[in-house]
Amino acid sequence: MTEKANGNANVRPKKRSALYTLNQNKVLILMCLPAIIFFFVFSYMPMPGAYIAFTNFKYNLGIWKSPFVGFKNFQFLFQSGQLTLLLRNTVLYNIAFILLGNIVQLFFAITLNEVQNRIYKKTTQSIMFLPYFISDVLVSLLVYNLLNYDYGFISNTVRSLGGEMPKVYQNANAWPFIIVLVNLWKSTGYGTVVYFAAITGMDTSMMEAAEIDGASTWQKIRYITLPTLKPTVVILFLFAIGGILKGNFGLFYNLVGNNSMLFKTTDIIETYVYRSMMNSFNFSQSSAVGLFQSVVGFFIVMISNFVVKKIDPEYALF
Repeated sequence: MTEKANGNANVRPKKRSALYTLNQNKVLILMCLPAIIFFFVFSYMPMPGAYIAFTNFKYNLGIWKSPFVGFKNFQFLFQSGQLTLLLRNTVLYNIAFILLGNIVQLFFAITLNEVQNRIYKKTTQSIMFLPYFISDVLVSLLVYNLLNYDYGFISNTVRSLGGEMPKVYQNANAWPFIIVLVNLWKSTGYGTVVYFAAITGMDTSMMEAAEIDGASTWQKIRYITLPTLKPTVVILFLFAIGGILKGNFGLFYNLVGNNSMLFKTTDIIETYVYRSMMNSFNFSQSSAVGLFQSVVGFFIVMISNFVVKKIDPEYALF
């Protein structure tokens, strides 16, 4: 009996086939099918088109018959003399968006979770979420009507009180604060909903046990809510850091436009490439810049995921 038992213990479980796994999870796969189709069509199918970055693209020849020029198109950005400025602005803005955005979103999500009035909570969420859907064109119009020196609401209010409003559209140093504030106003609602959803999925028994033990609100937030949100924060950070070289073109271009007096602190890679394309219509160069951003972002995500995996494998993406 002992030998038989030992023999059974050494038998390895039969490996399940891929078809069996798919069949067992068919409901979940069907739920994910729209997202799978979306990413396949818009992310994977266009990948061969990246070849345009290595060609001198001709409309009449198409992508595959256009002359191959190697890495010549990549010289457009590296030899522009603006690369340091563009990289600095793009990276610093994205760091500010990621760090400040997550801190503010966490704060509002935790604060809303402590509100007991359900109607007030739902109403507040809806109002905070609305700016996310407002077009960047309308946002730029709103900012212009607030800050314009001659007709802006804030300018007229300051002058009516006896003060003097600075000419914001001629002061490049003021725009990092304006752009960060506008981005926070637009994105806070969406991020708050994401974190709030993570909080509502939390095991309530831990909170009930903490209340029975006499834990204060701050102690519950510090020792239960924040540790529970840690995986969500790490995953969102890893997703966001992959686009650290990609700026929000719609926001920057609509707020600043072609105002060259502000380029020192507001010009990012996307706006510079757009202005260059308007002059030369060189799609190969713009594709090269996009490919450069994607490749760098990919390596940043891989390195960041590797570091997270070394610290705590449970929080890594893969």
